[in-house]
Amino acid sequence: MFKIKAIDGKNNLTGEKIAEIRKSQKISQRKLAIKIQLMGYDVDHYFIRRVENGERFVTDIDLVIFSRVFSVPIETFFEKTEEKI
Repeated sequence: MFKIKAIDGKNNLTGEKIAEIRKSQKISQRKLAIKIQLMGYDVDHYFIRRVENGERFVTDIDLVIFSRVFSVPIETFFEKTEEKI
């Protein structure tokens, strides 16, 4: 099956922004995974790494979770992504 990827070969457009927000809030990948687990979702720090590196496709559910855990609007993840597709 053909899978759509970004120009740079990554599987998502939002991973870099997620990493940027996480770092600005001084949260490690492991602590972010724990925060998401406490919300009731089964993730680990490898999930976070794969999202941030563009290795994993990101679903709308993932974006809602990241939006809630970071307390930012979903639109934040799409800032300056036009040039990547």
